[in-house]
Amino acid sequence: MGLEPRGRADQGHLEVNPAGEEPTGRPKPEGKSFEIPKRLVYEAWEKVRANNGAPGVDAVSITEFGNEEKNNLYKLWNRMSSGSYMPGPVRAVEIPKDHGAGVRILGVPNTADRVAQTAAAMLLEQKLEPIFHPDSYGYRPGRSAHDALAVTRKRCWKQDWILDLDVRAFFDSVPHDLLLKAVAHHTDERWVLLYIERWLKAPMQMPDGTLLAREKGTPQGSPISPLLANLFMHYAFDRWMDREYPGCPFERYADDIVAHCDTEEQARTLWATIAERLGLLGLELHPEKTKVVYCKDTHRRGDSEHTSFDFLGYTSATTKGRIK
Repeated sequence: MGLEPRGRADQGHLEVNPAGEEPTGRPKPEGKSFEIPKRLVYEAWEKVRANNGAPGVDAVSITEFGNEEKNNLYKLWNRMSSGSYMPGPVRAVEIPKDHGAGVRILGVPNTADRVAQTAAAMLLEQKLEPIFHPDSYGYRPGRSAHDALAVTRKRCWKQDWILDLDVRAFFDSVPHDLLLKAVAHHTDERWVLLYIERWLKAPMQMPDGTLLAREKGTPQGSPISPLLANLFMHYAFDRWMDREYPGCPFERYADDIVAHCDTEEQARTLWATIAERLGLLGLELHPEKTKVVYCKDTHRRGDSEHTSFDFLGYTSATTKGRIK
């Protein structure tokens, strides 16, 4: 069973000019360097204030920023519009991983930078949401981890094998040049592209005060990182899977992915091809956490080394014909 994939890893680039998605572009506006609506910056501030959150390197809290709201927002808008806006470093915060598996480093921007990132994300999201894949569930409006899990259960009933994928250090590894190319394809707002590049390259201040230069990656903890991660994986994985493995549906929540296969051989072939594909794009599958899983139940009595998998914080196993 199952369609034979074309199975090409493709070259180390993102195809960002498919039919029907024409590049955008418009002439430079008169007046300020960039035409940024004040309303956009104010709406971004309202979102940042509602989300609260810890201060960045400059130690300015949400409350303190809000005490001078009018002045702070005007200064931010003016700098962004003139092209003189330069983000500060992001503050490194160590968060323990689940089950004592080390720590995850978050990059917390200054409050003003969070407002600026949120403004850009709000504008860019309007362009990206309509083109994102229906099986991309992470950090998207109207979608949740529970939606992804529900689809995973249904597909486990139909196909016997799962490829459980773990992308090693995804947020720390995304190549800036390919990501910026994808962003440029979807916006004619030059300020969005300029400031995203500056945010990506802003150094990270470590707990001991040293500054760590960043040549790749988009730090977890910044408002725009989830959107950028989804955009990168839209081209690196989602569209590629549809084209090369149409018989292997998948569910992706940011960098957490499961793909469904008809046979163990198909799953292992898919594993090798995805590893090659992502390797060409600067990413790597974790060899110990990526695995092929058999969806064993009362009707499927075969066996395999793995008959359960962890997805989005849940351990999924088949029992009495059901996926739990």
